[in-house]
Amino acid sequence: QVQLAESGGGLVQPGGSLRLSCAASGSIFYLNTMTWYRQAPGKERELVATINRGGSTNYADSVKGRFTISRDNAKAFLQMNSLKPEDTAVYYCYARAIVVGSTTFSNYWGQGTQVTVSS
Repeated sequence: QVQLAESGGGLVQPGGSLRLSCAASGSIFYLNTMTWYRQAPGKERELVATINRGGSTNYADSVKGRFTISRDNAKAFLQMNSLKPEDTAVYYCYARAIVVGSTTFSNYWGQGTQVTVSS
């Protein structure tokens, strides 16, 4: 199994910054794409940013130019700048991985970390 542990959420004023971290652990044979999603109250979960093993990234239009995803081995980070109230949501880390003893990819989710942008 693979465990994803997020950290770094909190309360920040509009215009402020936060850095989220996601650490993957467990019996990982191959860790593929790591992605940040978010879900605001009453809304569906949406993709925020994704990064593959080669470092290629993709962002939701709503965060381009403000958020930066990065990766260091089994850790993914989301640097969030110029935060807006509409960025308020629970942020989830997602990864696709092959565990030791398996030959297929499985999907894994973290427990989520709350980000609140408010004055």
